[in-house]
Amino acid sequence: MNRRDFLGVSASAAAGLLLPSTMKATHAASTQPRIPRWRGFNLTELAGGQRGARFRESDFQWMAEWGFDFARLPCSYWAWSTKENWLAIDDTALQPLDEAIEFGRRYGIHLNLNLHRIPGYCVNGRELEPYLLFDSPPDSMERALEAAAHHWRHLATRYKEVPEKHLSFDLFNEPPFMADQTRYVKIARTLIAAIREISPARLIVADGADIGQTPVLGLIDEGIVQSTRGYLPKMISHYTATWVPPAEFESFEKPVWPMADRHGVLWNRDKLRTELIDKWKPLTDRGAPVHVGEWGCFNRTPHAACLGWMTDLLALWKEAGWGWSMWNLRGGFGIIDSERPDVRYEDFKGHKLDRRMLELLLAN
Repeated sequence: MNRRDFLGVSASAAAGLLLPSTMKATHAASTQPRIPRWRGFNLTELAGGQRGARFRESDFQWMAEWGFDFARLPCSYWAWSTKENWLAIDDTALQPLDEAIEFGRRYGIHLNLNLHRIPGYCVNGRELEPYLLFDSPPDSMERALEAAAHHWRHLATRYKEVPEKHLSFDLFNEPPFMADQTRYVKIARTLIAAIREISPARLIVADGADIGQTPVLGLIDEGIVQSTRGYLPKMISHYTATWVPPAEFESFEKPVWPMADRHGVLWNRDKLRTELIDKWKPLTDRGAPVHVGEWGCFNRTPHAACLGWMTDLLALWKEAGWGWSMWNLRGGFGIIDSERPDVRYEDFKGHKLDRRMLELLLAN
């Protein structure tokens, strides 16, 4: 199943374990959080909003055994609510998240809870929402924002007693391309305030603008982490992926690494540094932390090109001190059961493991 199709269908004391003592339970304008260099995977069981889906304890066990310490949980609010009645939340349907939080605690994996679909927006299929957070009449956008804040208040209340070292919140996935960030800043500030009404010390993550690719300086004073992406160039990361608009591909040629795009521009480690690291310096120069919330390579890209590209990305993030969360652990972008036609897999507990990719990740 491809990535977008899959998507479509006591607290203050704990803060001291993650933040310096001068930052406990406060987010002054001049204060930026400090985070470990978390590395791990996206676990996607609730990304499509399927009721009854459960996270697998074995995923947490394997990650811990390998030495990873982070899992991003992209969730659709449809897993516990409906677009027909945004304000009705079924608490019994949140039990899979309760279980995941316990798995994370048990195996020492920090969980980052992300609303991949939030009332009023999803990076794919946003038109399925009754009202929209962006680019709609003011009344529509306010209705959506009220519902989105309601969901974050509910989640903040439910998990108020979960220590910050175990759980952080990621507001919502990949805001759209935008010429002006004013609307996004308003949305993010509203959601941040809703969370902090209930859980003032909770670590909060906001994705960059332009589907996670652009820093948001308008949020610098909020004392949050900003999440970037590692999917450029798309001609490598999403080769032949039918759900990606053709205009997003730099070339349609069979991938190699390094690789020139259709304009003759060479994509290599230096180009990646310019596009994915230097672009964020206005934020990082002011002390704001950055984490790579998603990255990965579709299984139709030749393995040699995939690993070469990954090697350069991982080296740049290690140099920058950024952690990362690969999409995904199991599946077409992952290290387990990825169904790549040119990989000699290792049998692993009834699954197929891409050992070369795993070793590359562990080295970085």
